[in-house]
Amino acid sequence: MNRASTILALLLGLLACAPAANAAPVVRQVLATDAELEPGEYLWNPELARTGPIAIVVDVAAERLYVYRGGVEIGRTLILYGDDDKPTPLGEFTVLQKDRDHISNLYDAPMPYMLRLTWGGISIHGSGEVVDGRYATHGCVGLPDEFAALLFAAVPKGTPVTVTRHWLRDVYGR
Repeated sequence: MNRASTILALLLGLLACAPAANAAPVVRQVLATDAELEPGEYLWNPELARTGPIAIVVDVAAERLYVYRGGVEIGRTLILYGDDDKPTPLGEFTVLQKDRDHISNLYDAPMPYMLRLTWGGISIHGSGEVVDGRYATHGCVGLPDEFAALLFAAVPKGTPVTVTRHWLRDVYGR
């Protein structure tokens, strides 16, 4: 392999590991709620938008995950995210892989309804029935199992995921 081929292969390899260059979704409508979500609770109403592309936004500052279809919010839940030693990376990602019964090869821990965001081990997955801010992950986004199952069923590979802080603070108040 000549030098130019080696450099090209290296660059292509780096691009394959980089976050996706998708843009955060344009939001047209958010779910109405009478009260703040409690640990383990979620909102899920896919009938609000039956068609359109799905996009996910994770707000680590608000500890929430939002699901949009065609710009209409169809789901919301509380999350766990990475602690200070292993933070959840911010950026634009794409669902690379789905695995209903995934087991972490790093921690030998169950990761049900896994939606892989990076080949380095970061994913969205079920983390038990009650998810609250007293716990953290090793960089993943943890969801209540029931919500994770609904999200897993609704989301195809290639779905854009934005991980950010203070998503639509003026709308959601966080």
